[in-house]
Amino acid sequence: MNKTIVITGAGSGFGALAARALARAGHTVYAAMRDTAGRNAGRVADADAYAAQHDVDLRTVELDVLSQESADRAIATIVEETGSLDVVIHNAGHMVTGPSEAFTPEEIAAVHDTNVLGTQRVNRAALPRLRAQQDGLVLWVGSSSTKGGTPPYLAPYFAAKAAMDAFAVSYAAELARFNIETSIVVPGAFTSGTDHFVTGGHPAQQDVVAQYEQRYAGMMEQVSERLAALAPANADVSLVADAIVRIVDTPHGSRPFRVHVDPADDGSEEVSFVADRIRAEFLTRIGLDDVLVPHTPGAAS
Repeated sequence: MNKTIVITGAGSGFGALAARALARAGHTVYAAMRDTAGRNAGRVADADAYAAQHDVDLRTVELDVLSQESADRAIATIVEETGSLDVVIHNAGHMVTGPSEAFTPEEIAAVHDTNVLGTQRVNRAALPRLRAQQDGLVLWVGSSSTKGGTPPYLAPYFAAKAAMDAFAVSYAAELARFNIETSIVVPGAFTSGTDHFVTGGHPAQQDVVAQYEQRYAGMMEQVSERLAALAPANADVSLVADAIVRIVDTPHGSRPFRVHVDPADDGSEEVSFVADRIRAEFLTRIGLDDVLVPHTPGAAS
């Protein structure tokens, strides 16, 4: 069944791949990105060319997750053009690398603004529509760093992704009685095929970076090389897009709560399994087991 889907941060990486894969699967997909008339104009043209070449319904929409006005306008545009909205995919994110001490609080806040508050702005724009129709899927693209291996020099990004994961887990229970389903896709460390490391930010306080370099010389390069060495030869970023398509195409009410795509196997899946089991058991103990699955009040859960 064709669904209308919006995916944030869809100019490149996981987002662009997922947008194209979902469109090929027969859905109407809005690849959301900021500055569509400026620095991302080329990516808009690429999406348009892809849609024409493959005869799929792939569209683009201006959406800056740092602006509530932009999120509101984007969702309104999608609903106006299609008359529907079925799936919201939170994919937009920004990575920074470097010793934690070298980042100012303001720099760390900016990472949270994109990775965490950005999801809230999009939710506030989209959820009134999904709640009114009592149907939908919110899919969050997380990170295995939330509960898996965490090498040095990535702390601000890891902290933001952990906060986003906690947000997703709580939102899942709060949306279930509106018959809105939640799934979390957990990619591992893909060191190629995305722009995460290429476009990642660095701390402004370079004198502190220099002091750490005396004890941790080349740390980020070592992390990248060793993560790449862990991944098998078939660890392609398209695996994440494939997982997203499978979740979207799974019948409502039977989608998995969490799906890991982690070729390097950093332990996140094992820890998440325990954490999600404890969550389900605790909600059941306090008589809230109905919020573990999407449904409408009075309907069988």
